Amino acid sequence: MPEIDETGQVVIKGGDTVFHQIPPYKLIDQEGKEFSTEQLKGKIYVADFFFSRCGTICPKLSNSLSRVQSIFSADTNVRIVSHSVDPKYDSAAVLKKYAQKYDAKPGKWYFLTGDKKAIYDIAIKGYKLPVADASEYDSKIRSVDETFIHSEKLLLIDKEGYIRGIYDGTYNPDVERLIGEVKVLTEIYKSKK
Repeated sequence: MPEIDETGQVVIKGGDTVFHQIPPYKLIDQEGKEFSTEQLKGKIYVADFFFSRCGTICPKLSNSLSRVQSIFSADTNVRIVSHSVDPKYDSAAVLKKYAQKYDAKPGKWYFLTGDKKAIYDIAIKGYKLPVADASEYDSKIRSVDETFIHSEKLLLIDKEGYIRGIYDGTYNPDVERLIGEVKVLTEIYKSKK
């Protein structure tokens, strides 16, 4: 994914596209332990932003990620990172229960929570996701009343922390493309050894 400036234009330096790198951050995982992007160094990972009470796109995203986890279950270089955009409700205990619902493997698929401002900064400035109002997606969620990130996007991040692709996690052909591109990245890294 090319870096985009404030006007929406692709940033070109030296005649080449500049990919955006995810900045370091720390949150809390579903086990209540500190999670840092340091744990992702040297790993390919798929990231998303969701909330556990969502009844529309989030279950579809989690099902897609469950499939990704299944396909790459034996690959120790592939991780999944799901960030909750509703940290007030999504405590570590709630996320642990949600993780169990999708058979998330410890050390493979992380569900993260923490300070709301930090999560939103990570989503907007780190992963470059847009802000959307929850009511646009799920009118049943009335207690989540503030504007926040809620996206159907899955992001592919390479071993150096660069965004390599953005996919619609609710659209099966895009999920298939994501899976294919994870395979390509794993092969590229194997050939560099």
